[in-house]
Amino acid sequence: MDTDVLIIGSGAGGGTLARALAPSGLSILILERGDYLPREWGNWDAHTVFADHRYHTDETWRDEKGNPFSPVTGYHVGGNTKFYGAAILRRREQDFVPRQHREGSTPPWPIGYDDLAPYYDQAEAWYFAHGQAGADPTEPPREPYPYPALTHESAVDEVNKALRDLHLHPFPLPLALNRLDGTPTQSACVRCPTCDGFPCLLHAKGDAEVCGIAPALAYDNVRLLTGHRVRRLIASEDGRRITRVETDQGSFAADVVVLAAGAVNSAALLLASANAQSPHGLANSSDQVGRNYMAHLNSACMAIKPGQGNHTVFQKTLAVNDYYNDSGDPDYPYPLGHIQNLGKITPAILRAQHPRLPSPATAWAAIHSMDWWLTTEDLPDPNNRVTIDSDGTIRLHWHPKNRESHQRLQQVWRKILHKIGFRLVFFQTMDISATAHQVGTCRFGEDPRENVLDAACKAHDLDNLYVVDASFMPSISAVNPSLTIMANAIRVAGHITERFSLRTTR
Repeated sequence: MDTDVLIIGSGAGGGTLARALAPSGLSILILERGDYLPREWGNWDAHTVFADHRYHTDETWRDEKGNPFSPVTGYHVGGNTKFYGAAILRRREQDFVPRQHREGSTPPWPIGYDDLAPYYDQAEAWYFAHGQAGADPTEPPREPYPYPALTHESAVDEVNKALRDLHLHPFPLPLALNRLDGTPTQSACVRCPTCDGFPCLLHAKGDAEVCGIAPALAYDNVRLLTGHRVRRLIASEDGRRITRVETDQGSFAADVVVLAAGAVNSAALLLASANAQSPHGLANSSDQVGRNYMAHLNSACMAIKPGQGNHTVFQKTLAVNDYYNDSGDPDYPYPLGHIQNLGKITPAILRAQHPRLPSPATAWAAIHSMDWWLTTEDLPDPNNRVTIDSDGTIRLHWHPKNRESHQRLQQVWRKILHKIGFRLVFFQTMDISATAHQVGTCRFGEDPRENVLDAACKAHDLDNLYVVDASFMPSISAVNPSLTIMANAIRVAGHITERFSLRTTR
């Protein structure tokens, strides 16, 4: 064997798993198809990031009808956490059990919140989590945050107070940043306006490179190979084990193989690894690999006070969950979703994303706006799925569920913003290319006829294959999935470590 544990991917799942396994003494090999994201001035340049898409992949996927599109994703050490907004929220307790929505119910998880809570604690400690326990009325029971909530700048605090006057319950958004407001000279984070959606030039964001891969590589038993794109998994003759992992530069053998390439690419790799014993793809006797793809219904919101400029630099500090569990309308007794600040939209960001708009108009709008991100839960549907075409191109079939609930969330939020003085409110809904919150394509559960993975995230069909990216989730909830991926990876690390411990004691 080339290694005890081979991890494919170095993002939220793979990077966190590597750190969790590193102290075990097991030999660990991480394969990353990309490289370290270059540290350069372009990290902080809106045109480089949002117009040139320098750090995103240039590959093309296809939609259900075969129309090509460019996915907003990238391949780097640390995965897409290099670009995330660092919002790290726990799933609510209700998110682990069936939840009724307008278009159907979510399936139950084989584990509950209490099972994951200690791993949430650990993930928050590793990823610089800032927050205020008890401030969010929908928050599950928890220990205090490792670090205090980041303070609001004056314009955000003014909105915070206005929302409270309307009897809402805004709370400090939990963030993964290496920042202590009381000792700014000792903090890596400088609360810059190029955080949300940007890579961090200062390595101050709690991403999977900084908080997962780098600590793991401090151990001699951990290796990372970049530029190794995995093309195929080779199974044994009886189809029960992965014997080789083939990349575009060679092949490797391991006792345990862990997929952490993202919900789309992990499913595509299993489908591309079909063989005589598994003609429809590895780990796919259930015919569920690639199915039940979910992505949040997301929209960006610009709220403008024409007579009042917003000079906030670091804006992403406030969130609202008053409509997370219930719409508040007795005629529509369903959840609507989650609302949080966006990083401040600047004239440069707006020009980069909407180059056809006149520059004076984009500058005026950006200077006078406060910006938000609205999230509604998508629902699992077996017809929403990942497939691969004959030429190897990924095809993504996606018709999101819960559109009405998301539209109602927009309507509710527009009315609230009008009440607190924002006369102009605009929404931009994300399309199929916005794959940052991708989950569900290898969901876990006890019944192998309906699930790809068991409760330990091991494939039902294969003895030595685990999956620790967001593929495992049976439902997506309405909060950012990153912290749950990290926590689950730590949980699965315990199962893998125990597996090797049992072997040595026999």
